[in-house]
Formats: sequence, C-alpha cells, structure tokens
Amino acid sequence: MRILEKAPAKINLSLDVLHKRDDGFHEVKMIMTTIDLADRVEIRELSIDRIEIISHNRFVPDDQRNLAYQAAKILKERYNIKKGVAIYITKSIPVAAGLAGGSSDAAATLRGLNRLWKLGLSLDELAELGSEIGSDVSFCVYGGTALATGRGEIIQHISPPPHCWVVLAKPTVGVSTADVYKNLNLNAVDHPDVEGMIDAISKGQYEKICGLLGNVLESVTLKMHPEVANIKDQMKRFGADAVLMSGSGPTVFGLVQYESRLHRVYNGLRGFCDQVFAVRMLGERNILD
Repeated sequence: MRILEKAPAKINLSLDVLHKRDDGFHEVKMIMTTIDLADRVEIRELSIDRIEIISHNRFVPDDQRNLAYQAAKILKERYNIKKGVAIYITKSIPVAAGLAGGSSDAAATLRGLNRLWKLGLSLDELAELGSEIGSDVSFCVYGGTALATGRGEIIQHISPPPHCWVVLAKPTVGVSTADVYKNLNLNAVDHPDVEGMIDAISKGQYEKICGLLGNVLESVTLKMHPEVANIKDQMKRFGADAVLMSGSGPTVFGLVQYESRLHRVYNGLRGFCDQVFAVRMLGERNILD
C-alpha cells in the first residue's frame, strides 16, 4: 500500500519576536499562510521494521536529521508500531529557504502515516506531536492561514488572505537561523502590526495587507547577506506590490495582484536569481477524511 501527501511551503506575512524565553527559545508572534509550491511525499510499507528516507535531492538527509524521519520515529515509538516504512520525498521547495520545506515534509509524513497505520488521530493530535519535532511542524499539519505564538507551535486559525500571486526568489546564500536569532537586537527593530494584519486579512483588504508586511528578522539577515537585500530591491523595481523575506531567509517573496504584472516580475528576477517561482496563495486548511 502507498500513501501520497502534498507538503506545501509557507510564507510569513508578519513575523515578530517578543523576547527570549527561559527555555532558550524565542517567543514569537507571526502570521503564516500556505502557498502552491509543494513537495510530494509518498509513503510505502516495508517488510522490515525500519525507516527509510529516499530523495534524489542531495541536500536532503536520509537519517535522523531529516524531520520526516523524526515524524515516523515519534509515531512508531508513541503507538508501538512494529512496521517499516519507506518515505519518498520529491522536492520542489528549495532546501533551507525559510519556507518550512522540511517541516512540511514532516507534517505530511504524520498525516500520511496516520492514514497508513489507521491510527485515527485528529489534526490537533498530530499537530501536538509535530510540536515535538520542530516549531513550524504544527502549523504545517493544518496548513491554511494562522496566527502562531509561543515558539510557533500554538496555532490559531484565521481567515485566508485574498487570492493573489506570490513570486519567490531564493539566492544561493545559506542562512543560519540560530545565527540570525543570536544577532537579533529587539530594542532596535520596528515591530510589525500583527493585529492590524489579522484585521486586514479578515476584511480582504489586499492593499492594507501589502502595507503591513513585516519581519523583524530582516534587520539581521539583510545585513549579513546583502544579496537578499538586493533581491528585495530588484523585486520592488520590477513591480511587485509588496516584498518581504520569509522566515529567517534567504528567500524573498513578492505579492502581485494582477497576472499582467506577474510575468514582468518573474522574468526580471530570473536574471538575478536561479531559483524563482510564481505560485498562487493557498491559505486553506487541510482536512482529514
């Protein structure tokens, strides 16, 4: 038997960091939404009791460093599953891009194994397990659009944003999320209006959403990696309605309302960046049958 799951990427429309917590994590307040750029996760039963990760992408680890591996491991241990599984991951989301690709693969694995092993777990239960794997996994279990608080694992669903195009550009630089947080000075950043963004989304106010995009981590990443700042500038120059870095970077996304302008932004960026994508906003939640 085989199970197929789609693992969509996410972008942050708003990302605020409030303070560093006693447990070493940072308290965040952010709005995430899924986009139509997705990995494909295929799960097959094995005759021997082990977890195998198979991917043609050489940057995807095939051992316990892989979040999908960790997802399978936590389900096997928690529910005493003595069966093997092979997890095939076909990557479309760039690796280490600030788009939660690995987290979404883990979430898809949780949903898929829940079906394969007939565990009967709800999305809420899967999201709670996901929070033990990584901060973005809980959101990725649900998908859609949500306010995430705590270290990112407390999820409150909100209305999806109005439909628009999203152009993404990932430069070749690597960004260390740990280094970004380590160098973040919360006394010297402009904190985004997260509540205002929630209100604009609920009212479908596209122009207001564009005006409220904000990410405090830009204050660090753009200084560490001028290439990211350059892509932001180029995306604005080619006509994106609003531009922001997703997560800790390095991927930059631009919102574009009209398809007539989309091609100009997309084609312009191809000259500056190898990995450029034009996709639609998804914003709708996953459901279980």
